[in-house]
Amino acid sequence: MGSTQDYVDFVQERIGLGARITNRKMFGEYALHLDGKVLVLICDNSVYLKPLPANDALAKGLPQGSPYPGAKAHWVLDELLEDTDRLQEILQVTADALPAPKPKTKKAAKTSKAASATSAKPAKKAAKKVAKKATTAAPKPRKT
Repeated sequence: MGSTQDYVDFVQERIGLGARITNRKMFGEYALHLDGKVLVLICDNSVYLKPLPANDALAKGLPQGSPYPGAKAHWVLDELLEDTDRLQEILQVTADALPAPKPKTKKAAKTSKAASATSAKPAKKAAKKVAKKATTAAPKPRKT
């Protein structure tokens, strides 16, 4: 069973950080971003936080679980949804411990331009050959 958008909206509201917290659907589930940093996974309508040394002391006593098969254990934040202050504190400490997101490059735009230029090259070469033949190659006189 996947998570619902209603549940994601509820979690964002409970976190209470307004526009600083955003969500993105990923692989049928959701990721929550705080100031552009991925902090929380919402899988099967449960809230999971990656364990870090920085958030270990604040998360003591919380249950651990796996957000998806094969994943390492994460802190399960479901019971903190009623304690907004503690929830905000643990999320802020986690965000502070993570590196800033890398700026996105315009690689996709460059790649598509390069692909269109590459595909146009053979056509341009052929057109140049035809034009060159037409201007330089005058018909040879026949010997009789």
